[in-house]
Amino acid sequence: MALFRGRYPAIELDGAVVAVTGGGRGIGRATAEAFAARGATVALGDLDVAVAEEAAKSIGTAARAYPLDVRDRESFGGFADAVLGEFGRIDVLVNNAGVMPLGGFLEEPDALSATTLDVNVWGLIHGLRLVLPGMIARGRGHVVNIASMAGKIPIPGMAVYNASKFAAVGLTAAVRREYAGTGVSVSAVLPSAVRTGLASGVPLGKGMPTVDPEDIAAAVVRSCRTRRAEIPVPGFLAGWDLLAAIVPEPVMSLGRNLIGDNRALTSVDPAGRADYERRVADQARKEP
Repeated sequence: MALFRGRYPAIELDGAVVAVTGGGRGIGRATAEAFAARGATVALGDLDVAVAEEAAKSIGTAARAYPLDVRDRESFGGFADAVLGEFGRIDVLVNNAGVMPLGGFLEEPDALSATTLDVNVWGLIHGLRLVLPGMIARGRGHVVNIASMAGKIPIPGMAVYNASKFAAVGLTAAVRREYAGTGVSVSAVLPSAVRTGLASGVPLGKGMPTVDPEDIAAAVVRSCRTRRAEIPVPGFLAGWDLLAAIVPEPVMSLGRNLIGDNRALTSVDPAGRADYERRVADQARKEP
C-alpha cells in the first residue's frame, strides 16, 4: 500500500483547508465535523446557506459557511474564489452535494431528472474544473467525489439517480487517470444506503447494507491517507463487481427480490419523505 501512496504528496490534515459541498446536512456536515476534529479548516458550501451557517457555528471557529449552487459554474466559482481569498488554497475538495428522487422512471418529471443530473454530475464537473487547476499548479491535492453503490447496482425506482451515480463513478476514474502524475488524487467514495434525509421515508436494513453519515465521513478522511481510487462503505461491498460478474442474472434477481430491492417503488412512506421531496422540488423549479 505504501508503494501506491508514494505517488502522491502527503496531506497533513492538521492545518489543511477542506472545501465540502452540501456541507450543511447529512454526509457533508459529518465530513466537515470529522475534518475539523483533526485540525483542518473547513469551508461548507450549501444551497441552504442558513443551514450551512448553523453547521459552521456548531463546528466552531475552524468552519466557515458559503452560499453554493453546484449546478451553476459561476456560483461554484464564487465559492472557490471565496475560500481561496480567505485561506489561500484548497487542499481537499469533497464533492458531496447530491439529490435522490424516488419513483417510477416514466412518472418522474423531466425537470426533476434534469436537477438530478445537474447536481449529481455537473456539480462534480464544475468542482473538478474549478479546483483542480490550482491543485495541479501546487503539485498536491485531493478530490473526493461522493458517488454511491447505486453507481454500481441498478435499483428500481432510482433510474435517473442510478444514471447520475454511474456517471460519477466513471468521471472520477477517468479524471483520476488523466491527471495521474500531477501529485493530485481523485477518489470516489461509494456509500450504500445512508441514514440521511435522502433516504427519508424508505425502510432501511432488512438485507440492505445501511450506514450512518459518520461512517462515510470516516471513509473520506481516510482517503486522504490511502488515496484509493474507489472506497465502498461498508467495505465488504468491494466484492460487488466480482459478484455481479460471476453470478447468473436469474440467481442475482432472486437474491435481490428476497431483500426487496424494489422498496423505493413499493414501500416509501409519503409522510416521512414529504419534507425532503418538497426541498428537491423547490430546487427543480429554480433555474441554476
